[in-house]
Amino acid sequence: MGNPSSVGQLSEQRREQIDDSFTGVTSAQQYLERTSHVLAEISSGLGVAVAGSAVQQILEHIHFSRLTVGRVLAVMVTRAGTVHDRVLTMDRELSYDDLEMASRYLNENFRGWPLERIRAEVARRIEAEQAEYQKRLEALQDLCRSGALAAGGAGPVIYVEGVANLLAGELDREKLRQLLVALEAKQRLVELLNAYVDARQREVCVVVGLDEAMPAMQNLVLVGAPARMGLDSTGTVALIAPTRMQYQEMMQAVSYIARLSDRVLDSPPQ
Repeated sequence: MGNPSSVGQLSEQRREQIDDSFTGVTSAQQYLERTSHVLAEISSGLGVAVAGSAVQQILEHIHFSRLTVGRVLAVMVTRAGTVHDRVLTMDRELSYDDLEMASRYLNENFRGWPLERIRAEVARRIEAEQAEYQKRLEALQDLCRSGALAAGGAGPVIYVEGVANLLAGELDREKLRQLLVALEAKQRLVELLNAYVDARQREVCVVVGLDEAMPAMQNLVLVGAPARMGLDSTGTVALIAPTRMQYQEMMQAVSYIARLSDRVLDSPPQ
C-alpha cells in the first residue's frame, strides 16, 4: 500500500475527456454517478464513488408532516443546502398541532445551530420547562429520538459501475461467483475504502493484495482518493482494476476527479 504525495500530471487528452464527462454536473449525486462511470470507462475496471462521512451540519429549516397513524415525515434542510428526508416511526400518535409546534420551536430557536448541539439542548430544556409545556415538549423529544435530526440516514450512498470489465477475462466460474457476491455486498466495498483511504489527506492511495481483506479480489488493485461532497460531507472516488493496469495514468485520473469535485460542486447551475 502506498500514499504518494504527487502523482504527476494527467495527459491533456485524458483531462479533456474527464472534463467533458462532467459537463452539466451540479450536484453531489450527479458527481458520484458520473465518477463511477468515468473511472470504470478509463480503467477497464470498477469505478467506485461513495458519499460517506458527514462533517458537522448546521440546521437551516425542518418540517414535520403526518403521514399515517404512527408515521411522520421529517424534511430537514442544512445550512449547506443538503436536504434530508426520512419517515419516522413514532411510539405514540402526534397531532398536527404537535408537529407544527415542534417544527416551529426548532426553526425559531435553533436555526444556525449544529445538529448535535440541538439534540443536547432540547433534552436540557425539556427538563427545565414548566409543567404546562411538558406535553408538547415531549412530542418534540419523541421526534428527535426517532431520528428527525439524524444526519447520516440509512448509510453511505455508493455507486458502482464496470463489473463486466472485471469479469471479461475471468475463466474460473467459482471465482466469478465469489467476486459477484463480494461486489453485491456494497457495504464491504465501503468498509474496504474506509480502511485504506484517509479522508483527512487529499492524496491518492494505491492498495495491492486486496485478497487479504476480500479473497475474491485476488489480482486486483485499489486506487482511491477522498473527495469533498459540498460544504458538509466528504466522499471517496476509487477504481478497482487488474494489476496489469496503467498505474501512473489511473492514479492521475483518480486524483484529478477527486479534486474536480471542488470545482464542479461549487459552480452555480448553468
